[in-house]
Amino acid sequence: MYIAYSFNSQTQYRLDFLIEHCILAVAFFLPMSLDAATLFLGVGTALWIVKMIAVKRLLLKRTPFDESITLLVILSAASIGVSPDPDFSFYNYYHLMGRYILLYYLVINNLNSLQQVQRLVWAVMASALLVTSYGFYQYVHGVDISTFQWVDGEQFPDLKVRIFSTLKNPNLLAGFLVVVMSLAIGQGLYTERIANKLLLFALVIVLGTCLVLTYSRGAWLSIVVVATICGRFYDRKVLWLFLLIPLGALFCQDAVMERLMSIFNPTDTSSTLRIALWESTIAMIWDKPLLGIGWGAYWLVYPEYDFFLNNPAARIVHAHNMYLHIAAEIGIPGLLVFLIIIYGHTKKAMDILSHTNNRSVTGLMLGIVAAVLGLAVNGFTDYIMFNVQMSMMFWLLNAVIITIWQGSCRYN
Repeated sequence: MYIAYSFNSQTQYRLDFLIEHCILAVAFFLPMSLDAATLFLGVGTALWIVKMIAVKRLLLKRTPFDESITLLVILSAASIGVSPDPDFSFYNYYHLMGRYILLYYLVINNLNSLQQVQRLVWAVMASALLVTSYGFYQYVHGVDISTFQWVDGEQFPDLKVRIFSTLKNPNLLAGFLVVVMSLAIGQGLYTERIANKLLLFALVIVLGTCLVLTYSRGAWLSIVVVATICGRFYDRKVLWLFLLIPLGALFCQDAVMERLMSIFNPTDTSSTLRIALWESTIAMIWDKPLLGIGWGAYWLVYPEYDFFLNNPAARIVHAHNMYLHIAAEIGIPGLLVFLIIIYGHTKKAMDILSHTNNRSVTGLMLGIVAAVLGLAVNGFTDYIMFNVQMSMMFWLLNAVIITIWQGSCRYN
């Protein structure tokens, strides 16, 4: 009897070890290779199922948001029925929603300690360092951005290079950098080890430099939000410190200043196109407010609402506004549920942040709150979570909040 118990304990320990490292691998590879991240997500899920079979028990923790997430899944699935191409919408739906839900519950049910969560965050930051290094390589060797149509060449004649590293475009890289900078700042402010503090703030400087070179205006505004949140919860002096760094970059390079000032320029083609897309998207929502136009069907439906480009061949894949895009594809009820999920997780993180005495937990929650709110602000002018990797990162952050909330370390 003792031998059987020992064998089972050792087997469960090995499974736990393998599952944790699959989760770490997902976090590490996420910004670099979606295929690799998906592979480790699948292996981790399979091992989790094996573990449940071995212990003959359903290892599935309840969370405060199970009902909201279930409702989002149902509403998103219902929108497939009204899609102009239900087969495409269904294929896209189960590939994407499946990844998000699996990652969320895999993390919550298999990471049980603050140390495990910290290793997960360090894996994300290590990955960000590699992504940033490749971004600097692109900047040094040059990237011909004229073929990508990311910049109005007439308005920004001096802007020749926008780096995007392993992600698909500069805005996605910038969004990822804002998330990781938030995590690094939060932990850097509250870590008690000087070596870790210096390492984390050095990482912030490196990532911040890379962020400037993306020339992503929405992300620049998001980092101001991050600085404001850190100043609010830690020290107002920190707010000014983190605001002075990007301001210094603005005045050091004319192209950066021109890019930022173009936000207020009504003749900027990027801004004009965004406003036109918002008008088209509002028309979609007006026509189909309940179930939307169908999951992932924006690019299919847009030609019917093309009031600006008047080009049937134009392929517009998202609305450059997260909230309008979600409402258009899965309906206003779907958007409301999504907002409840964002608000609920952020509120949980704020509750932990306000009551915990654990500096590590405080730094982690501050970083996540800043990251999520940075994404939320960025969502008014872009939709970087249209990208699968960034959406998975969003659900990963939410899972970390619940993991800490369920753990015994949250208020210690």
